[in-house]
Amino acid sequence: MRYEKGKMKDINIAYIGGGSRGWAWTFMTDLAMDDEISGTIRLYDIDADAAELNAGIGNSLMAREDVKGEWNYEVRNSLESALTGCDFVVISILPGTFDEMESDVHLPERLGVYQSVGDTAGCGGMIRALRAIPMFVEIAKAIEKYSPDAWVINYTNPMSLCVKALYETFPKIKAFGCCHEVFGTQKVLQNVYEKETGEMIFDWHDVLVNVVGINHFTWFTAASYKGIDLFPVYSNYIENHFDEGIIIESDNWLNANFLCKHRVKMDLFRKYGLIAAAGDRHLAEFMPGNEYLKDPETVKNWDFALTSVKWRKEELEERLSRSARLASGEEQMELKETGEEGIILIKALCGLTRFISNVNIPNYALQIPNLPAEAVVETNAVFSRDSIRPVFAGEIPEAVKDLIIPHIKNHERIYRAAVTCDRSLVYEAFENDPQFIGKNCSREDIRKLADDMIENTKKYLPNEW
Repeated sequence: MRYEKGKMKDINIAYIGGGSRGWAWTFMTDLAMDDEISGTIRLYDIDADAAELNAGIGNSLMAREDVKGEWNYEVRNSLESALTGCDFVVISILPGTFDEMESDVHLPERLGVYQSVGDTAGCGGMIRALRAIPMFVEIAKAIEKYSPDAWVINYTNPMSLCVKALYETFPKIKAFGCCHEVFGTQKVLQNVYEKETGEMIFDWHDVLVNVVGINHFTWFTAASYKGIDLFPVYSNYIENHFDEGIIIESDNWLNANFLCKHRVKMDLFRKYGLIAAAGDRHLAEFMPGNEYLKDPETVKNWDFALTSVKWRKEELEERLSRSARLASGEEQMELKETGEEGIILIKALCGLTRFISNVNIPNYALQIPNLPAEAVVETNAVFSRDSIRPVFAGEIPEAVKDLIIPHIKNHERIYRAAVTCDRSLVYEAFENDPQFIGKNCSREDIRKLADDMIENTKKYLPNEW
């Protein structure tokens, strides 16, 4: 890549999972709206036809007169071809298919374990990790061989374990996990402040926060706007509006599969004094199973949703149809702000700006000093030219730390299980998962569930399983 008159040109980005019908389109839109960076996107996907469709969609978008970006989309047929000489690597893959995810999410229901997402924590997140980790080991080895100096941005869940696999395989990798859940909670605080004071916050980035925790179980230990401490503002809102929750006017409640009224995070604030900073669907899965996910009625009472894989499959059919419409020109991609920060982070790493955002990386700098150094944690970090420096976030209060530690221990168990094909570690992880608290099931029940879930995903596991 080269610098020219305030712009960075000839950037090469390898996109692993380039046939995506979701995040890829978000990425294309953001690139189309920015004129400070330009170059080539190399799309690599095990579904080559999907990558070809996206290349056509991306190049058609670039041909429009209303776009600012200048990017060329190419399909590459191997990791070597995609990675060699690239400056950035974007990873956004689905480990397996929705058939495997259907088992991940719904099979535990036979033991009374309900999952609202099933891709990060709990039984579903752990089995998904068994599929994802070998893939990420392969990707990390390829990056080490073909593009060891590239910056690697991961969007795939389970975020913590995918990032852990990258660093365990290639310790000198320049990788980080990027997640938008924290942004959503900044917007919640923006909304609460506006309702409580009558004053507008025009950019949610102006809500300044200190982030601690692990992906999808993050917490704010400080939050402010223009010098105003937002903790008392948030506390006062909760005191007066706990039952009604928080409704963001821009949310589309015709599709409530991913929405919530933020009452779980409000309840966690009342219990622990910190602002839980992820969607309620994610937060609930890290808590004991006899609390927010006790049964479907309890979920309904807390105003969030169990997102069924049946719905995901139906929604995928619509995205496949949309992909065909976009590729044929029947439909044009709408250019609008997506709220993601991926492009800003790339620009910062190119040296065009300096930026602070939340990031998932190992705790090597002890940015959270009372969590293990080998744990992948989420804190703020400073992004600048060819550099990410984690911000010292401080210790997590003991009560919240006690909620996080079981999951960090399970990350270690599941990572080792994935790379050694040791079923006993999966049993151990399941038996120590908080989702089984309050469930009437035996050790034998839990192990049989683990066996059946492994069997249902064996197609994507190493032969040793």
